[in-house]
Amino acid sequence: MMNFRQRMGWIGVGLYLLASAAAFYYVFEINDTYNKLALEHIQQHPKEPQEGITWTHSLKVRLLSLPFWLWTIIFLIPYLQMFLFLYSCTRADPKTVGYCIIPICLAVICNRHQTFVKASNQISRLQLIDT
Repeated sequence: MMNFRQRMGWIGVGLYLLASAAAFYYVFEINDTYNKLALEHIQQHPKEPQEGITWTHSLKVRLLSLPFWLWTIIFLIPYLQMFLFLYSCTRADPKTVGYCIIPICLAVICNRHQTFVKASNQISRLQLIDT
């Protein structure tokens, strides 16, 4: 039997995937502005000085010149982090919620390492007593 948090987690995962599918469809099928800007960037000669360029146009040109792998990393890491957080909300154990998020995961791993070192130091200080 699922509890309320798990049900809301599955609803959140479903809505998140639906919204991301709609966003991908919008970006790759509907949005003509990006296509026009990309074509304008390709057809433009970088050596020719242009007068009257606004800072927004200059920013768009610079952002469009970034490689695809960089755009993928910029959008994929937060996307996956949010998805994994929502997915972790669907688990039965509430203590494991959020362990998939990178900063929390690193903190848990570091904390486990410190407690292991502390426990091993305490064990080495104990003296064994034979009776």
